[in-house]
Amino acid sequence: MPLSEHEQRLLEQMEQALYAEDPKFATSLRSARAVKASRGRAALGVLALLAGLGLLVAGVATTVIALGVVGFVAMLFGCVAIYSAFQTRGDAPAAEGAEGAAPQGKAPSANDQGSGFMNRMEDRWRRRSEDGQ
Repeated sequence: MPLSEHEQRLLEQMEQALYAEDPKFATSLRSARAVKASRGRAALGVLALLAGLGLLVAGVATTVIALGVVGFVAMLFGCVAIYSAFQTRGDAPAAEGAEGAAPQGKAPSANDQGSGFMNRMEDRWRRRSEDGQ
């Protein structure tokens, strides 16, 4: 049964009040829906992966190259779907970054923006050479 206009307005006002009072909690409620959608995407990816594996094996068994290629493409699609389902969304980190707090009390450096491993190694090398002087 659909909500009346008055009920919809009240619901929108309650939602706005919730966002104003506790934005972190409101964001976690919003992300719960995204988790349900990502589970479905992951399940679709697993099904595509298994179907592709079956087609690939059938293509090898019957020596039909096109069937094997279709199976490989289906497996690739499944892997991409699974990977995208487990990717973190940009909503939560952006909300935390907006508060201005650096993770674990660490001040953000210019090197945090690039590739993490190489920048950490360069920072260690610089600190080592500075400490040695």
